[in-house]
Amino acid sequence: MSTPLDLSIIIPARYEAANLSLLLPEVRRVLTSLNINFEIIICDELAGEDTIAVVKENSGLLHQPQAQGYGSALQSGFNIAQGIYIVTMDADLSHPAEFLRNLWQYRYKADVLIASRYVEGGRAVMPWNRWVLSRILNLFFSRGLDLRIKDMSSGFRMYRASFLKEVCCKSQNFNVLQELLVYALVEGYQVLEIPFTYQPRKHGSSHARILRFGINYLQTFSRLWRLRNSIASADYDSRAFYTWVLPQRYWQRKRFQIITRLNKNQGACLDAGCGSSQIVGTLPAKSIAMDLQMRKLRYNKKYGKEYLNASVLELPLVNNSFPCVICSQVIEHIPRGKVLKELDRVLAPGGLLILGTPDYSKWQWIFTEKMYKLLLPQAYADEHITHYSYQELVDEFVTNRGYKLESAHYILQGELILALRKPN
Repeated sequence: MSTPLDLSIIIPARYEAANLSLLLPEVRRVLTSLNINFEIIICDELAGEDTIAVVKENSGLLHQPQAQGYGSALQSGFNIAQGIYIVTMDADLSHPAEFLRNLWQYRYKADVLIASRYVEGGRAVMPWNRWVLSRILNLFFSRGLDLRIKDMSSGFRMYRASFLKEVCCKSQNFNVLQELLVYALVEGYQVLEIPFTYQPRKHGSSHARILRFGINYLQTFSRLWRLRNSIASADYDSRAFYTWVLPQRYWQRKRFQIITRLNKNQGACLDAGCGSSQIVGTLPAKSIAMDLQMRKLRYNKKYGKEYLNASVLELPLVNNSFPCVICSQVIEHIPRGKVLKELDRVLAPGGLLILGTPDYSKWQWIFTEKMYKLLLPQAYADEHITHYSYQELVDEFVTNRGYKLESAHYILQGELILALRKPN
């Protein structure tokens, strides 16, 4: 197996021989000065003799995708790229080759880097009507999908190839740019915008048609919105903390308040099934945030904690490991049996177990869950396969295991949070 290159450049093109003759020598010059191993892939399903000649002259690789469209060209380029990092850029000289230095410099800062026209320091040289339309579209979809990215439609980007190998986009046109960003955030990858100046093309005319471009955006929006707001999204719990849905927001903040108060001064903690909760950021030194879903752990990297990708049913930890164990909103997603034994096993004698789950003996929770499912069908309601009650958990830990019940808390008489002290 060949050793991966440092960088692959993917340039979708169509009838761009004149621009490529100017762009490719500049790309090679800049990349050579960086002293890295690279390849340049030109994706053009309709390449003519002039394009073939220009690519060959500049030691590029001409790839002819089977399907037409910008998105198809990118996806086919991703499939054959050998670089650890992959840059996508346009052939029309609107993306200056010199900016490749900036992208390479920032490669460790995020998994997706965007050369952005609309962050502070960025600039777009284009007709005013095109600029206005671009800003409106970016604002609408960025806010609508809660991406917090100002230039979603910039095609000048650097990706970690490991992320792209996991993605199979459905979009065949320019809407692939938004789809890639949503997939990145759903999977917990970090996205960073770097300011750059967008220049108008040198030769020819743009192949993006405004009307068709807008229709593709709209067709894609509903599909991406459902994905972005589903429990599959890595930052689902974190976003709920700030959501405009006030009951959900209250619930998240109240849970945070109760658990962080109980956890205070308890020592190193295992957060078993941490998700993307804000609680992770409050864990004390030597704590571990654990989750089965790698996307949640990727998202939590920003907190700088120690992470463990594992199942709560088989914790890869020795007995009596932690003076405090948090397990909130987890056990209702798992069949009865081993999970409670595992939490008990890793908790040190005298340690505190903070256990949170809906109390299905309360009519208030039953009602809340029905309303939750009605208003947010993409959320967690259907994921609750095991229904616990206050009495069942007290019997399990206090009666059977000798724990001391230090406190019991309810959020709107529905979600139960128990503080249980293990005997010495």
